Amino acid sequence: MVIVLKKSETNPGFGKKPIMRTIDELLKYGVVNLDKPSGPTSHQVVEFVEEILNVKKAGHSGTLDPKVTGVLPIMLGRGTKVIQAVLKASKKYVCLAHFHKKITKRQVKLAVKQFTGEITQLPPKKSNVKRVKRKRNVYSIDILEIKGNDVLMIVECEAGTYIRKLIHDMGEFLGIGANMQELRRVKAGPFTEEMNLVTLQDLSDAMHYYKKNGNEKYLRYCVLPIEVAVSHLKKIWICDSAVKSLCQGAQLNLPGISKIDEGIKKGEFIAIMSLKGELVALADALMSSNEMKKKKKGRATKTRRVIMERGIYF
Repeated sequence: MVIVLKKSETNPGFGKKPIMRTIDELLKYGVVNLDKPSGPTSHQVVEFVEEILNVKKAGHSGTLDPKVTGVLPIMLGRGTKVIQAVLKASKKYVCLAHFHKKITKRQVKLAVKQFTGEITQLPPKKSNVKRVKRKRNVYSIDILEIKGNDVLMIVECEAGTYIRKLIHDMGEFLGIGANMQELRRVKAGPFTEEMNLVTLQDLSDAMHYYKKNGNEKYLRYCVLPIEVAVSHLKKIWICDSAVKSLCQGAQLNLPGISKIDEGIKKGEFIAIMSLKGELVALADALMSSNEMKKKKKGRATKTRRVIMERGIYF
């Protein structure tokens, strides 16, 4: 639910609705929900996208191992500033686990119960992070099928959870050993398999049609406005005058706010939007939604990163 704190109109001469951006603008400030193939590294896939779309800069929001497939959001150009918004969001995987002995339904249930909730993980030796034990949350593990030594499951978890290590630890817990056979990511923050998921070939074809005869239809399907990457975050919508101030380095105070999402908590990571729906900045809330409704003055957020360029609102 959106709560209106102050009615405000937006000047049509400043900015534009994300859906109205040109292809050139999307390529400089957009996101591709890519279906990563098995084989290349995430970094190599980013390079393929840069080459296909002829963009100078791109970045992914969460590494997938070479053999792992699935949802790999790739931000283009200035859109790379938004990577942190997806990097820390929850992930969901379909996983095929192979246990080293035949496993019963009862054993699977025991392992699921043990490894759902807050768990302690030691990152694998091949990981790019420091190998120290750390806490991670596994929100759910749903068993789809058990066949002999193999278990097909869906795991939804906190960012930074190693599924390969999770399966290994399940095997250790049961005393029979286990390893991950196959893994596919089906969700990364707001990005899912159902939301404009495209392959490298789809992207190449779409660019071909655009260059050949100016057909934008397929490329617009493949390259989405960057605002899609923050659709999972709670939001604050600000007045035009506040957009200008925020882009120039000022902090957001209550008088500059027009609307807020209900349920914002103090300290929550949020998105600050223009009244046209453009992403202005990423910030931490310094007040809850209830406090914002009651108070007239005060600083509402602490800006983490200004996303919008200066000069769009003036």
